[in-house]
Amino acid sequence: MSKLTHIDDQGRARMVDVSEKPATAREAVATGFVRMSPETLALAISGSGRKGDVRAVAELAGVMAAKKTSDLIPLCHPLALSKVEVAVEATDSGLAVTAWVKTTGPTGVEMEALTAASVACLTIYDMLKAAEKGMVIEAVRLLEKTGGKSGDWKADQP
Repeated sequence: MSKLTHIDDQGRARMVDVSEKPATAREAVATGFVRMSPETLALAISGSGRKGDVRAVAELAGVMAAKKTSDLIPLCHPLALSKVEVAVEATDSGLAVTAWVKTTGPTGVEMEALTAASVACLTIYDMLKAAEKGMVIEAVRLLEKTGGKSGDWKADQP
């Protein structure tokens, strides 16, 4: 079992010291999904909701969230992100979110990608909750990451 990096030898939470790590190119991709009724999906796709274009607002919210990850997750390092892209696409049963994040630095961007995907999903829910409160946010997960000491990683496909 590997040692948890955010816990010191006394069991106390700590921010990992990355000062000696080299800056390398790092990327991460995360996804999430908001399951909803066909009627709510039609409303979301139409772009005519009371709060505006659901997909466009969710994509922007995801980008903004990635930039604020270190403010939300207590032990995350603030990073200079070089790319954040969030896409919201319709499927038969809801809206799929994909977030791509990139930086050159001493630590990875997995948390930024996951935060972007999560907040985009929450924004979709917020914008459509008047039409359907029973929507389900699901499958928020890291799909892949590249760079860093641990190397590249890709999730098994479900």
